[in-house]
Formats: sequence, structure tokens, C-alpha cells
Amino acid sequence: MALARIARNGSQQSGGSTGRYARIRDMICEESSSVTKSHSPFSGSFAAFHQHVKPCGNLPFFSSIGKFPAATFGSRGVRMTPQYEYAHAQAAVEESDSEHENLKYPTLEATKPGEKPRVVVIGSGWAACRFLKGLNTKLYDVVCISPRNHMVFTPLLASTCVGTLEFRSVAEPVSQIQTALAKDPNSYFFLASCNGLDTDKREVFCETEADGGETYNFKVAYDKLIIASGAEPLTFGIKGVHEHAFFLREVSHAQEIRKRLLLNLMLSENPGMSEEEKERLLHCVVIGGGPTGVEFSGELSDFIMRDVRQRYAHVKNYIKVTLIEANEILSSFDVGLRQYATKHLTKCGVRLVRGVVKEVHPNKIVLSDGSDVPYGLLVWSTGVGPSKFVNSLSLPKALGGRIGIDEWLRVSSVEDVFAIGDCAGFVEGVGRAVLPALAQVAERQGKYLVELFNRVGKQGGGKASFGKDIPLGDPFVYKHLGSMASVGRYKALVDLRQSKDAKGLSLAGFVSWFIWRSAYLTRVISWRNRFYVAINWATTLVFGRDNSRI
Repeated sequence: MALARIARNGSQQSGGSTGRYARIRDMICEESSSVTKSHSPFSGSFAAFHQHVKPCGNLPFFSSIGKFPAATFGSRGVRMTPQYEYAHAQAAVEESDSEHENLKYPTLEATKPGEKPRVVVIGSGWAACRFLKGLNTKLYDVVCISPRNHMVFTPLLASTCVGTLEFRSVAEPVSQIQTALAKDPNSYFFLASCNGLDTDKREVFCETEADGGETYNFKVAYDKLIIASGAEPLTFGIKGVHEHAFFLREVSHAQEIRKRLLLNLMLSENPGMSEEEKERLLHCVVIGGGPTGVEFSGELSDFIMRDVRQRYAHVKNYIKVTLIEANEILSSFDVGLRQYATKHLTKCGVRLVRGVVKEVHPNKIVLSDGSDVPYGLLVWSTGVGPSKFVNSLSLPKALGGRIGIDEWLRVSSVEDVFAIGDCAGFVEGVGRAVLPALAQVAERQGKYLVELFNRVGKQGGGKASFGKDIPLGDPFVYKHLGSMASVGRYKALVDLRQSKDAKGLSLAGFVSWFIWRSAYLTRVISWRNRFYVAINWATTLVFGRDNSRI
């Protein structure tokens, strides 16, 4: 706090004696020495200093810092931008833009000889967490950078929207998946978003929001980089989607959907509400007939049949669900399973509409045929596409804008950079089709890559530019194990074919639902979360859902 107070006072004063700045400089040096004791190089006094002192401008306070060697923080060192009081000194720095940019942000600097190589992982999804879980931290230091500090078990998100499951049961902290992030002195988790990459200097540019909405920027150097940043919902550039629709990819999305659904149910019971407004408020529209859209529609219809009719008896005849799909629902599944899903959803009250959304308004959507569909809740699940971060990277791209990778999941023409998960796809030269954006693909890639890293690390190839002569082993081969989807009311689909045109076993009904639940329980969720899920299902079955509007 003392350091932050000094920064504020110094930035507010444009004049003063040289002795005063010398004293301030000495106090900064004294306080900065205590930061080296912190596990994180971006924490404590330095974080407070950065929030109040912006690395720009020509104030004399900053010039006093610039006249001395850059202070380092943490075991790797964090640099601060030197600023200069005189114009000719500033001009000398600006002669080299790259050098100026290199000094602009605090930096977790490159590893030194004798230290363990550093693996930087961008993301905390299925692929990233499977890699983190198996990485040998005796061979590597690991840094994970993600805007969320947990992994989301996405197949069960639809159940949290209607109160079948609690939110904590579908999220697993990253620091529990890889304990080195919390315990090892040179391994870190940074809550930030990546907005740039310099493959020549081997640095990742990161940005996060500090208190008050101020942005805080820093850089992280790497020996090996894993890009597993995932993808973003695909909106096809349709106007109004981001402003008015809900997505279903994060816990926060499920929370917002649940709040809106329960709010609309309670508002519709208020006196003076017109019939037309009640019908609009209680009309739930789902866009997209893939597994996510079908599972959410099934959970919602089950919620209506079992809970709404009992707890909201005054408006039970107004609530309805509409699923809009441009083609057929569950197009990757067997024909018989698609017919079963269509019949079951229709029986449960879900209205299936074939159409294309043209525009989204606050209270209605406009289809391509000109018809209007009023809604009170709109959930958008039409697939995923490359994120802004992936689009901004000057890396080779595969079909669909994904990062181009070879058979060993290396980014083409870039050294020591790998990409896995929904953000990556095989380049054309490999001769393989782009893999679907599925959890099992991401998990399998993470498992393959961590085995490769552990093998290369044991042979001394973990450092930057090392390992060129070390054989990587067999290339990555993906074998599809099948697809599963729930359609509500203890019914599910299990398609065990290896491809859309291949032959194989297909199941539907209660047995499929039991297989679906059991398979997800035994995959990534920890024993603690398995217990939570089992208890949630049991209490929901006996006592019903917990649908307090929190």
C-alpha cells in the first residue's frame, strides 16, 4: 500500500527536487525486494504499483526509475518499462520499436540454464486440463493462462439450467487438476486472456482486468507453448445474437439462463399481465439442433412436465419450448436415432421448426421466410468457430480458420508451438480431415501430447529449440468411440458407429440414458464431483429440483 501511495503522489506532481525522487526510488527498491518472496511474480506490492502507475507518459517520477537498472521480481524476474525525462533519450528508445515493445509490460522472463524448461498452456478446457493432469512436473515448470480458473464439464451444463444439478458439481478447479500450479515455486496459474503471441521472442501477451475496470498487461516467456484456447459460439454474423441470446458453454451462461427462466415464470403470474405477454415471456426458443440444443430442450421439457405444472400451476398452460434447426436435428447420428429423438421431443411438448434465423430482436426473432417468433428466453447453440485470439494470430490456418497442425499436433512452420482442442485442425498437407469439435477429440489430443512431452523431457528436449533430433514417435491418430445425447425424461441416444456412414451399434431409451450418465461420471470429474452429481440426481428424483431464484 505504501508503494501504491508513493506512485499516486509521484504521478500527481510534475516537479520537485532530485533528492525527493532519489528517496522515492530507494523506497521502491526496498519494497520490491519483498516481492521476491511471493509465489507469483505478478502479486503483492508490484500489482498495486502497476494499477496506479501507467507505463506511458513523460513524468519525472518515471524518469527517476528509468535511470536505474530494471528491477526484477520473482525467481524469473519481472521487468518494468524505463521512461526518460529528456526528449533525446526518449527518441533513442523509439528508434527500435521492437525493443520498446519488449520493455513495455512486466514479463515472466525466459528460463535460465540449469532451470527446468517452462511449458505454457493457454486455456482450461478439456484438452488443456487433460494435458495439465498428466504433465510430469519433475521435468517441467508449468504456467496455465486462462480467463477462468476451472474446467467446465460441458455435457452436464444443460442439467444445471433447470436445477437438476448444482453448478459446483460441473466445475473442477485447475489447481486441483494440476497441483503444481498452486504448490511449485516456479509454476503459476494466471487469470488472464491472451491477446497476442511473438513466436520469435517466445512470448505470450496477456491481459486481465484489475479493480475498477483498468486493464493490466504482462508477458510470459515459454520454452514450449500449448495453445488450447478453445472456440467461440458461431453466430454466422446474424445481427442481435450477442446482444439478446444466451449461449451454453460456461457456468455463468447456465446461471443466467436459470435466472431468466425462473424470473419469467414468476413475472408471468403478476396481475395485469396480458395473455399475449404471458405467452411471449414463457416461450423458450432454442436455436440449433445439435447435441447441446437437443439436450437443453429435453431438460427443459422435463422441467416443465415435472416441476412447472406443480409449482407454477397458474401459468402451466402458457409455457412452451420451440427448437429451430435449419436441417435435421442430430445430423451426425443414425437415422433411427434421429427419428426416435424427434418422436420423443414432440411427445414431451417440444415444437420442432425447420428454419433459418435472419435477425434477432429483444423480444422476437425473424426467420428467413419473414415470419416472427416472439420469445422470453433465447438459447443459441449452432456450433463453434475460431475465437478472436485465434483469428488474430499470424499462424498457418486449417479449414474453418483453425490453427494448422501436423500429425504430431505441432503448429506448422513454427518451432516449439503446439495446438490442441477446438482451436486446432490438420493442415491440408497432412492429408487428414479436420476433426470435429468434440470433448473426446480434445481429451484424446491432450493425452497424446502429454505422453509425447514426458518422453521428450526425459531425453532432455524440453528447453527451447531443443529436441529437434529426438524422435517424436507415432503420430496422433483419432479413433471415434461414438456419440451420446440425452433427450430428457430418462431417455438418451447412444451411437457407437466410428463414422456417419459406417455400421455399428445404436441404442435408445432408458438403458442408453444409464450408459450416458455412467460414461460422463467416470471421465474427467473428480471423486468429489462424482459424489455431488450422484447426490443431486438422487435428491432430484425423490424431492424434485431446487429452483430458488438466486
